[in-house]
Amino acid sequence: MEQAAAGDTSTIGHDADTLDEVLTEPVRRDRLIVQRGVFASLSPRVPEKMYVHTKGDAASDRYGLQLADGATAHTNTYFGRFPATFWQRWTDVKTVNLQLTYGCSGTAKFTVWASDARGRERIVTVETVSGSGELDLELPIERFVDGGAMWFAVDASNGSVLVSDARWTVAAPERLRPAAVVICTFNRADDCTVTVGTLASDDGAMADIEAVCIVDQGTDQVRSRSAFAEVADKLGDKLIYLTQPNLGGAGGFSRGMYEITGSAKAEHANVIVMDDDILCEPESVLRLNAFANMTVQPTIVGAQMLSLSNPQVLHVSAEREVLDEITAGALTPGARMGIDLVKKKQDMRFDAGWNGWWTCLLPAEIIADCGLPIPLFFQWDDIEYGIRARYAGHPTVTLPNAGVWHADFYLKDYDDWARYFSIRNGLIVSSIYGRFDGNDMSKYLFRKISELIVSMQYGLAATFIKAAEDFLAGPDFLYDGGQSVLKELRELRDRYPETKPLPAAQVGKESDPHTQMSVWQFEPDKKREGLVLLKRAVQQFAGKVDRRTVTVPAHFAAWWHVSLFDKAVVTDASQNAVRVRHRDKDTAVDLAKQAAKVCWQLRKEAPRMKTVWQEALPKLTSRENWARLYGIDG
Repeated sequence: MEQAAAGDTSTIGHDADTLDEVLTEPVRRDRLIVQRGVFASLSPRVPEKMYVHTKGDAASDRYGLQLADGATAHTNTYFGRFPATFWQRWTDVKTVNLQLTYGCSGTAKFTVWASDARGRERIVTVETVSGSGELDLELPIERFVDGGAMWFAVDASNGSVLVSDARWTVAAPERLRPAAVVICTFNRADDCTVTVGTLASDDGAMADIEAVCIVDQGTDQVRSRSAFAEVADKLGDKLIYLTQPNLGGAGGFSRGMYEITGSAKAEHANVIVMDDDILCEPESVLRLNAFANMTVQPTIVGAQMLSLSNPQVLHVSAEREVLDEITAGALTPGARMGIDLVKKKQDMRFDAGWNGWWTCLLPAEIIADCGLPIPLFFQWDDIEYGIRARYAGHPTVTLPNAGVWHADFYLKDYDDWARYFSIRNGLIVSSIYGRFDGNDMSKYLFRKISELIVSMQYGLAATFIKAAEDFLAGPDFLYDGGQSVLKELRELRDRYPETKPLPAAQVGKESDPHTQMSVWQFEPDKKREGLVLLKRAVQQFAGKVDRRTVTVPAHFAAWWHVSLFDKAVVTDASQNAVRVRHRDKDTAVDLAKQAAKVCWQLRKEAPRMKTVWQEALPKLTSRENWARLYGIDG
């Protein structure tokens, strides 16, 4: 299938010009469902204990619980907890109602529990019922400022109990915000079809979603899949399907934001951006949207990222940037990382500096105030936007108990063309918002490139150097939205053999997995890393390295280990391939000279580059610039 031309808005369902018809205000109601009692996942790979814990003879389905005599169940689980601390901090809601339908052949005891910031539990209320009926418990949202959640438990006595249609509700606002979902995709037609289909299958989650906008930037298009026809039919007039050339994640999400906020009825809309390859939990979309309807000011509300390979593991509670170290993700106070959510809870309230766009809600008022994303093509675009919003006084909340599953970052190899965008875009964002001290930044970058050189990652060192050079060239290289650099990166990295991933069996003759190494136990003290790095560089230059064949596992592939050898077969972090690194003194010296030159330039030019990038930001993020990139009238 041919690549779509710029401005091609061929559609299924509504097109972008009819968004005014689609973005109607949701129907007014007295109570707003902010969280449903969901007792099972739509995916068989997600354990039930992420939703409900049962004991005894009990069974659950998506929205129902059935307990035999003596059985118990509680929702002190990831998806079962009501995040009361966030509701007390970010909304003016004073009470929440737990409502459900029950049927008993004996009696049922319902207990509402609460926790505090330290995880200490307390009983809020207890209600015993018999027969069948509706339970409606009004619960105060109080004593939760620093942390804590609420959940309920049910015990069956003298007979069975059936629980269904559980929901947490609050008094609805006078006006509800129309919401639209934007999914950006590039040659992941099957993944995108499944993701959109999963969302569309949940009528409750879709009730207040007025539009689903798919921005397809690939040549293998979503609409080519037969299964997508059923999804399109299910969405009907809510579906907007746009095609355009590949402008990266920034260009794809920006297109949806551009079209939706261009509607006359989008002044108070919620725009929910979502990756194409996640394992989608529609309930999380409902929770984000409901929460954003109740915050005291327009607020970016993000879902947490859960591990796709181990669905009960949390990636990180909430993150903030460390711009002086070009680091995107650092834990915010109280946040947790890599925990097993079945065993551990997130009780302390944590505040976020930004939220990744695997699933994230952006109010139209914030987009109107801050502009559209910066055309960074790939990486840091969502981070930059979160920082920009924060500097403009718009908070970001990463909402616990609202998560989606995403491919694990630790399984992505570091030696990749994407690292160019990580460094280049990190420098851009740091120059705009950070201290950007030329001395500190140049030292840090030179140190990182030196570590790559001594570990014989010459292609990756060259990738870092090009990233710094392009940053120093100024904003003009973003004129095309970032496409042209991809070819340049491929050509650059092709010059370095160690960038090529190879099957492990193919390089068996070049490595010996039985070589016994005692060096793996060594790890330099943080205060001595600089001296160790200098020593390794001298050893590499002089050839005073271990000449034995060696296989280095990914978890031991730190520079202080690999640099001890003349040649090393290093496992890729993806665990699918290896890379053969071979010491090359001439290449190392040449790259060191290039690194010294670009870092010296960075040191001198830092103040000027800070001004250049800050002044360029409004133009780069304007509707006019994005309209030019899309080839459409602004």
